[in-house]
Amino acid sequence: MSEEHTPLGGIRVIDFTQVMLGPCATQMLGDFGADVIKIERPGAGDLSRNFFGERSEEAMNNAVFASLNRNKRSVEIDTKSDEGRQQVLDLVRTADVVVDNFRAGVMDRLGFGYGALSQINPRIICASGTGYGPTGPYAHKGGQDVLAQAMSGVMEKTQDPSIPKSIYPTTLCDYSAGMHLVQGIMAALLMREKTGRGQQVGVSLYDSMIAMQMQEAAQWSKHREVLNWAAMPLTGVFDTTDGAIVIVGAFKANPLQDICAALDIEDLSPHYPTLDVQRTHKPHLQQIFRDQIATNSSAYWLERLEAQDLLCAPVRSLGDALDDAQTEINGMLCPIEHPVLGDMTLVGSPVHLSEAPMQVHRLPPRLGEHTDEVLQDLAARLRTEAAE
Repeated sequence: MSEEHTPLGGIRVIDFTQVMLGPCATQMLGDFGADVIKIERPGAGDLSRNFFGERSEEAMNNAVFASLNRNKRSVEIDTKSDEGRQQVLDLVRTADVVVDNFRAGVMDRLGFGYGALSQINPRIICASGTGYGPTGPYAHKGGQDVLAQAMSGVMEKTQDPSIPKSIYPTTLCDYSAGMHLVQGIMAALLMREKTGRGQQVGVSLYDSMIAMQMQEAAQWSKHREVLNWAAMPLTGVFDTTDGAIVIVGAFKANPLQDICAALDIEDLSPHYPTLDVQRTHKPHLQQIFRDQIATNSSAYWLERLEAQDLLCAPVRSLGDALDDAQTEINGMLCPIEHPVLGDMTLVGSPVHLSEAPMQVHRLPPRLGEHTDEVLQDLAARLRTEAAE
């Protein structure tokens, strides 16, 4: 597919982002045709390049970095030097969007804040992902996924009070905030079509986690009641003879009756007829389920539960999910041949456009791979503008 037929063809993004929040956002922009120019520190680059603590070529092009940086061009620029700062400013003259995920105030100190950049390019959109937002008591604190889980209330909730609080093992906050950053950038680009001017776009890990709890927040604000979906009395994870399954006992007129039928046990619903009563006796009910489910295989119980039209699924590993035919059919597997790592598979885009599917038009770049290409193109553009 030619660039002009991609959703973001012709949009140039100057990408200062590192690690996860920002890179997953700019990768999605690149997946749909934007020209993403990744500004990296000379000799070091994105912090994800140093994930394994060494500077070999293979380590600096590791799978973690590759997973977040396809469809980008890498340029090494020393932003602390006069030459480097001027190169960035010249790139901004030709750009549509500048993205960073530094602490609040860092881009201003570098001389690349919205106030400065909008003076040289009034159409520029400056998008920032921070830990807590640009102002307020936490603005200059270091933001990180695990900290946002803790500060937002996400980490405090568990399935049961007896279960120790723990860290969610996937970068929930980074990915959520990254996708919110994409939404903000797209809205700003649409707004620019109406006004001709750019603007600032801001998201934070903290805000994304508060937003993710919109149902829980409304319930607490109105009734001072804790809404915890994982603590529902008929919902849980149960070991089988060969693995584990999850049951969601909800969204039915009498889910307890149906669970009992599937498990081939006495109908307990007359003894526990309401949700409040079931909550009170949750440990007893769950122990009954647990003892029965432990007597047979996952496939056996899933077949019986599905026959009662109950929501259920096997508890699988990521490897199992990646090997599933549904994953491939959905276009979520993106095989590439990396010049350093060789054959590997990246996760594709979860956004599917019928007329403009995501494409890999650039492999995850080696550090500074496109420095000469980008700077030579920039010089040619500036000469053309001066001649005009």
